[in-house]
Amino acid sequence: MILVVGGAGYIGSHLVKELIKTKEVVVLDNLSTGHRLSVDKRAVFVEGDLGNLEVLEEVFTKYSIEAVMHFAAYSLVGESVTVPLKYYQNNVASTLTLLEAMVKHNVKKFIFSSTAATYGIPSVEVITEDTKTNPINPYGHSKLMIEQILSDFADAYGLKYVTFRYFNAAGAHETAEVGEKHNPETHLIPLVLQHLLGRREQVAIFGTDYNTPDGTCIRDYIHVTDLANAHILGLEALLEGKVSTATYNLGNSLGFSVKEIIETCEKVTGIKANIVLSDRREGDPAQLVASAEKIFNELGWKAKYQLEEIIQSALNWHKSESF
Repeated sequence: MILVVGGAGYIGSHLVKELIKTKEVVVLDNLSTGHRLSVDKRAVFVEGDLGNLEVLEEVFTKYSIEAVMHFAAYSLVGESVTVPLKYYQNNVASTLTLLEAMVKHNVKKFIFSSTAATYGIPSVEVITEDTKTNPINPYGHSKLMIEQILSDFADAYGLKYVTFRYFNAAGAHETAEVGEKHNPETHLIPLVLQHLLGRREQVAIFGTDYNTPDGTCIRDYIHVTDLANAHILGLEALLEGKVSTATYNLGNSLGFSVKEIIETCEKVTGIKANIVLSDRREGDPAQLVASAEKIFNELGWKAKYQLEEIIQSALNWHKSESF
């Protein structure tokens, strides 16, 4: 069986929905940000925290776990600055507890959900895995710390792992059964769609004076199902012994500005947005675009969904949202 920690969250629930097609899955989630209804009914669900050694002992004893996939991090950059204790406690200390349980039970395959925030404000237009890591907030630091810990565990305990640094996950499952539901919502596409569906009065653009073609930030958006499929390819590579340690960027290798995202949302919905211009947010890089060449060359993965498809899938889910 595969243990998916954080499998009730946005990305974790989409991963489970794809993984369950070929594997037996156990989901561990404390439901602090995830939703029980998002978990595929075919998966075993255990409510508990990845930092609770008793719960982990029960899971690893009861089920025959061959690999662990970790999606249970806190991920709000702004909150990580104001409440760093919360982020280091969960993202680092609790993950260490999870790794401790894996070592004890001789589970040596691990998929880690990392982030582009490990790069900080890069000096290059397109980011490769060799781009210098220099996080500028506790969230990015916490992820990079775990990346280093995984390397040390590989040397000391024979851990085999794949780390995915991904950029802006977006969209929803094709069935519209699961989608992006955060509280508070901070991601651009759901914020714009919620506004266009009448659930928010306006949409804000933070900064229009960046050194980009239209003055707004540029980001790389990846459909959450593309992202899930990349994780499954990474898992298969580990299980088949094709890789032992690897780090991959996940993105479309394309950048879209804030204005382009809003315009595409307007096009898909046929509704005009009420836009408010605001000052820049501290720490927002002008451009973050991933090179996904390495994962294509090594695992054969390439993003399938284009921007309009990403937004259309998100719209379908927001229209059907019932919880």
